[in-house]
Amino acid sequence: MCYALSYFAGSSFVGKLSNNKGGPRRVTPQNLNLGIKMKSSLCVGNEDELTFFKRRDVIGLALSASSLLIYSLEAGAGGLPPEEVPRICDKSCEKELENVPMVTTESGLQYKDIKVGSGPSPPVGYQVAANYVAMVPSGQVFDSSLEKRQVYIFRVGSGQVVKGLDEGILSMKVGGKRRLYVPGSLAFPKGLTSAPGRPRVAPNSPVVFDVSLEYIPGLDDEEE
Repeated sequence: MCYALSYFAGSSFVGKLSNNKGGPRRVTPQNLNLGIKMKSSLCVGNEDELTFFKRRDVIGLALSASSLLIYSLEAGAGGLPPEEVPRICDKSCEKELENVPMVTTESGLQYKDIKVGSGPSPPVGYQVAANYVAMVPSGQVFDSSLEKRQVYIFRVGSGQVVKGLDEGILSMKVGGKRRLYVPGSLAFPKGLTSAPGRPRVAPNSPVVFDVSLEYIPGLDDEEE
């Protein structure tokens, strides 16, 4: 059975759940974990996006969503101390990254592969599930899916996220991890305001993303 999970850029944890054969169901404590609103600074395009998951995907989202609701109240508002912030690239990884060659694209995006994946690359227009840690050049984190304990799902090549992330993830393979050095022209044209424990991102200023490509729901469904 395939389920449809509606997710929106917003500030409250509510949503609608429906199966692919019927209409929407009212949100209850039993299905609240499956229908949530998430807020992310990465979202720059259309807010409404419908995502289809197989049963295993829904179960995974349900398990992580319950912890997300609690965790966001405890740690999300004030941020964590720098040494406790979850990272895709830890201290040993940072050391190894110094010897990894830098790749520069025509757009000015630069990246280093922390780990090259062994799965498929996402075709343009497909949805991807990824984890990310977004930082200013000094290394201070301003957004992270790891802190939210929820993978971020978006459609690549559709302008739903900042241009640098969109471009950088298109050439990744499932299972891969990459550090993206995003120039200001491919980042946040309007910038981001500061928040408790979070630095301000000035308009058109460079940012850094550590990204791990977890899976591609559409390709997984087709292969099975």
